[in-house]
Amino acid sequence: MARIAIVGVGAIGAVIAALLQSIEQHELLLCTRRPLPHLNVETPEGNVHINYTNITAPSQVESVDWVIVATKTYDAPGAGAWVEHLCKQGAPVAVIQNGVEHRERFAPYVSVEQIVPVIIDCPAERRAPESVHQRGPAELFIQSDVLGRSFAALFHSSAVQITLTADFLSAAWRKLCINSAGSISALLGKPAGVFQNEAIGRATLDVVRECAAVGRAMGAILDEDLPQKVLAQYRNYPADSVNSLLADRLAGRPMETDARIGAIVRFGQQHNIATPLNGLLLSLLEAI
Repeated sequence: MARIAIVGVGAIGAVIAALLQSIEQHELLLCTRRPLPHLNVETPEGNVHINYTNITAPSQVESVDWVIVATKTYDAPGAGAWVEHLCKQGAPVAVIQNGVEHRERFAPYVSVEQIVPVIIDCPAERRAPESVHQRGPAELFIQSDVLGRSFAALFHSSAVQITLTADFLSAAWRKLCINSAGSISALLGKPAGVFQNEAIGRATLDVVRECAAVGRAMGAILDEDLPQKVLAQYRNYPADSVNSLLADRLAGRPMETDARIGAIVRFGQQHNIATPLNGLLLSLLEAI
């Protein structure tokens, strides 16, 4: 049994809580800015009502075995205050976020050796503060080292698929390629059905090609046909499927433009790789 604090209880944080509760061995502490009296997750296996202790200030909890950060990337400073307190006795922190800069984001708050970067692939939408719909299965990509394997063990016998990888860099850039395509949907304000359009499809291929070129320059190993695979993935989604960037825009919340697009442009500049389409998407979404 582990005492686990989850910082950031949006769609992904709620799905993680549901997965951990399914094991019936862990004590869950949900860390939120405002009180969260109850939380329900509609999973592919059925509805899950989460049992937890709600914490609204870092000082309300003494020590935990693990910290999981599932906030938006732009909330890193706020999450950092929780991490500093919860990890001061050495607890490791798993950072489940978009982008490729997990350790860099939280290095100001905790030792890099305590950070486990995690990529998640899971279609989920927050319908209300206390209600989340998980549309499909969840998969976690975790660095295959001592801490990574320890984190993976927390989910033993749950429904999540765990991929332990010795090449987390490639896994992170592969996910960023998928996310780069999602910025088109966010800009247009339309769900996944928009990718059926042929012109949008061609633009998607070019956007993903730019991201993949930057990823390879960073050392990631990415298949040459990755752009085609990404487009096919979006076209296989339900037509009304909404990615998190679009969900934030529609809800009037800040968008993760820096982590999901800005990183492509920044690292492209470092390696003298042109990223005009991603640069345009970044400028337009930031203007919005």
